[in-house]
Amino acid sequence: MKSLSCAIVLLIQMALGSHAQINPTWNATPNDVNNLLKSMKDMIGVNYNMQIKSLGEVSADASRDPILFRSGHYNYQYTDEQRQRLRAYMLGGGMIIFNTGLGSAPFYRSTVKELAAIFPEQPLQRLTADHPIFHSYYDLDRVNYLPGVAKSGYAGNEPWFDAIELNCRVVALVSRWCLAVGWEDFEKPEFQAYTATSAKKLGVNIFSYASAMRAWAKNAANSIKFVDKNEGSADQVAMVQVVYDGVWKTRHAGLSVLLQTFNQKTEVPVKYRVRETRLKDPRIFDAPLLYLTGHEYFTVTAIEAAQLKKYLENGGFLFAEACCGRKGFDLAFRQLMQYILPSKPLREIPLDSPVFRSPNDVRKVGVTPMLQQDLNKTAIAPRLEGVDFNGHYSVIYSPYGMAGGWEMSQSPYARGYDDSGSQRLGQNILMYAVTQ
Repeated sequence: MKSLSCAIVLLIQMALGSHAQINPTWNATPNDVNNLLKSMKDMIGVNYNMQIKSLGEVSADASRDPILFRSGHYNYQYTDEQRQRLRAYMLGGGMIIFNTGLGSAPFYRSTVKELAAIFPEQPLQRLTADHPIFHSYYDLDRVNYLPGVAKSGYAGNEPWFDAIELNCRVVALVSRWCLAVGWEDFEKPEFQAYTATSAKKLGVNIFSYASAMRAWAKNAANSIKFVDKNEGSADQVAMVQVVYDGVWKTRHAGLSVLLQTFNQKTEVPVKYRVRETRLKDPRIFDAPLLYLTGHEYFTVTAIEAAQLKKYLENGGFLFAEACCGRKGFDLAFRQLMQYILPSKPLREIPLDSPVFRSPNDVRKVGVTPMLQQDLNKTAIAPRLEGVDFNGHYSVIYSPYGMAGGWEMSQSPYARGYDDSGSQRLGQNILMYAVTQ
């Protein structure tokens, strides 16, 4: 995406607390961010500004302090109150960037530990090269490092960012190798850091991404929320969202919203609800549908793969989608299907299939702006792939994202169907699963 909102973003350099003036280890490279902002003005013609605040001074309103930046070298620890404050800030639309000063392992380990405490339900995960943060302004899935990075034992040339993602948005970003010295144009061979050129381009991408996602988050906060008013109803049938190691839940309300709109559209007398479980759980055999999604590459255990194979061979149904159209999940899912069903390949579902006819006649669907750029089309014939078991699809897979559309808030970086197309296709897949 070669564009950037011109809105001014407030960048906060996070001090450790009220004693930051006495112990200024939080700001070992004092001109890093200022230099980056000056470089960004020259590079992309956009003005940003910066303020220095302690954590206690940061507004809980993320629209006032949309981006927080923290850099350091040493171990650190937040209090429980600070963790809750940061959690609320990120859930409210804010984003935090952690820079490891000179690639500091103690600071990196402390950050990993603190993010696990702040978001115990959402694992920190390394971002793969197709993540939009590496393409938000520059296409930068390969970078240059100073020699100190290789001497530390890392021989790759991909940028190393770890992140907490919630609802398809990075809320906390951790750079394993130092960005700050590059922003200051201060290079030494022994530094565990990016070169200045790579560091500055990564900085542009980070703030381009943060700006676009902040604008989107305001609208996404008003997206449909599913509320099951009959939680204890005896007529509910559980559809299972598959849990695996990694970020298996990319949109927290998507499937539930789809089930709600499906009931409204079809007036099917049975009410469906969502249960979350791993494939090794024998209760999956009681579910009419399994739903599997994600952004990044994933694996399941041999026991889980065998259980999924048995579930499908016994009449079960699997609905999978690559959330936001991400390549990592797409590769992992195709490998899983090849492993458990080597004689039954995924094939494109023809447009005359019942999948595209009920309850909606879907012959054309709109696509998101990012997919429009790829395909040079605003609408396409729907593309779904399936695994055929004796004339019946037991697996339906979408390589384009839909879950954000079910919530009527597709990410600006999603490669998927638009909101209307996502909802209509999702409803059709559910109808096919429960009636065929």
